[in-house]
Amino acid sequence: MSTRNGGLPGILAIERATLSAVPAPRVAFEGGFVVRSFAGGTGRANAACPLDASPDPELPDRITRIEGFYARAGLRTRFRSTPLDPPGLVELLTARGYRPHDESQVILGSLTAFARPDPDCEALPGPEPAWTEVMASAEHQVPARQAEKARMPELLGVPAAWILLRASGKPAACAFVTADGPLAGLFDLAVRPEFRRAGLGRRVMAAAGAWAKAQGTRFAYAQVACSNTASLRLNAGLGLTECYRYRYFLRD
Repeated sequence: MSTRNGGLPGILAIERATLSAVPAPRVAFEGGFVVRSFAGGTGRANAACPLDASPDPELPDRITRIEGFYARAGLRTRFRSTPLDPPGLVELLTARGYRPHDESQVILGSLTAFARPDPDCEALPGPEPAWTEVMASAEHQVPARQAEKARMPELLGVPAAWILLRASGKPAACAFVTADGPLAGLFDLAVRPEFRRAGLGRRVMAAAGAWAKAQGTRFAYAQVACSNTASLRLNAGLGLTECYRYRYFLRD
C-alpha cells in the first residue's frame, strides 16, 4: 500500500479503498480508468474513476469508449476527477461540454484520536429497517441511492458494519463503516432532524471507529462535500483533515 507523510496512506490507496467500500455490479477497465455503474444513485458507484496519472496518448478515444459504456447502461456519463487524472483530462472533458459538479474533500486521520465504543450504538450486519429509516431522513437520499444501499451486503468484498445509535430507545443516528487493511471508510453519517445538535453525530462516528479499530484498521477516511460545513466541522473535531479533493464532471 502506498503511503505518504510518514506512513499515512496515499491517494491511490484511499481511492482503491473507496472503490471497495462503495461497490457497483457493473465494472469495466479502460486504460487507467475503472468504469462503474449501478442504479444511477451515488456518484462513486456510477462514475469513471482514474487510477493512473501517467500520460495517456489514447485519452480522447478512451473518453469516447467510456461514454459508450454509460450509453449502453442508460446512464449519464460521469467522470470523477482526482489528483490521479491523466494529464489533459479536464481540458478534454471541458472541450466536450462537461462541467464540474459537487467538489468534495477526502479527509484522513488516525482512529486512535476518536474511536470509542458506545453502549447506545449497535453494529448491524446490514442496512436493517431502523438504520434505513434514519438514513432516509438525510438530504439527497433519492430512491436510486436507497436502492443501491439496500444491495450493499451482497456486493461488498470487505468487512463492513451499519452502525445505529438509539436515543431514548428510538433510532436516532447512523453511519456505515468498512475495514480494508489499515483503512477504515466512514460513510452515510445521518442524524434524524429531531435529534440533531445533541452530539449524536460525533458519538456514532466514534462507535464506527471503534468497530473498525477492532478489525485492525489504524486510519480513517471520509469524503465530504465542500459545501457541507457542519460535517467538515464535525470531522475536524475527530482529527480528520483534508488529504485531497475531487470533482465530478458531467455534461450540462
